[in-house]
Amino acid sequence: MKNYNVGIIGATGMVGQRFITLLDKHPWFKIKLLAASGRSAGKKYADAVGSRWAMKTEIPADVRDMVVMDAVEDMKKIAAEVDFVFCAVDMKKDEIKALEEAYAKCECPVISNNSAHRHTPDVPMIIPELNPEHAALIDAQRKRLGTKRGFIAVKSNCSLQSYVPAVYPLLKFNPSRVLISTYQAISGAGKTFETFPEIVDNVIPYIGGEEEKSEKEPMKIFGTVENGVIKEAVRPSFTSQCIRVPVSDGHLASVFISFDNKPSKEEILKCWREFSGEPQRLNLPSAPKQFLHYFEEDNMPQTRLQRDLEGGMAISLGRLREDSQYDYKFIGLSHNTLRGAAGGAVLMAELLCAKGYLD
Repeated sequence: MKNYNVGIIGATGMVGQRFITLLDKHPWFKIKLLAASGRSAGKKYADAVGSRWAMKTEIPADVRDMVVMDAVEDMKKIAAEVDFVFCAVDMKKDEIKALEEAYAKCECPVISNNSAHRHTPDVPMIIPELNPEHAALIDAQRKRLGTKRGFIAVKSNCSLQSYVPAVYPLLKFNPSRVLISTYQAISGAGKTFETFPEIVDNVIPYIGGEEEKSEKEPMKIFGTVENGVIKEAVRPSFTSQCIRVPVSDGHLASVFISFDNKPSKEEILKCWREFSGEPQRLNLPSAPKQFLHYFEEDNMPQTRLQRDLEGGMAISLGRLREDSQYDYKFIGLSHNTLRGAAGGAVLMAELLCAKGYLD
């Protein structure tokens, strides 16, 4: 595999910081440049991020003194210097849509962590193990944009990773309805305990826009490519509540599910145990060896104990049992800034590289 020069747009935010740590010493991707808002532009990265650096490791030496570029004003220069960019900006949705499309039209592919283009019909929203075939949308999108290389591909909302990968292998049993309650870490809001004191000894029963994403985005992921757009799935129906809890990292989901063709518990466990996707078959650098891990213990998975499983890229499942109102219920857990955000975007970029879309 060739080496790629990459840029990080939105490099000073929480997800941008996570991109930096993941790409440090990545075997395929080299950080060529960092960009952020005009407030940070012109400063050395360490000075621009300052006390907001929230990662457990030090700022990598290769980027400490890298001068931050202006994500808007320096767009053409950025596009000319990199093979593609990761985008994780904090802007209004319309501004993000315009920014990402402008980069694509500069012939710079965009691997986006943002939600703005998740429901643009010809923009693929990829969980690499589940729907890699959605990358086929890129050809149609390029025709619309009038580009040869440029395109936008997005990852799904972070909380979906804790339950959608568990539902996907069970689609052959025709699930009809899924109810989830997610218990989401503060890093999903770009916060630490130091910057979010009101969460200490507290639970906040509302996360803006999260429930809509949790219910709608699975339908695109489960959809099919038809005539250059996604025809969204109509089943199973999802309903959700999303709650912010005093946890640093890791989104946990309580899941209830019913089927038209109810499988046995043993059949479900077999599906989870044997499931793997294209990232595993291609042996992509960021792919977990075992995507879905099931824990037999009644008190597992636990956020603090399992969120970092396989570098934070695996999904932890447990407590599968029959339910009196639904057919089954279980617990899912994922690391929200690794599998759910930057790590999922890096894995998607690896997949698109392997498929030749970033050459």
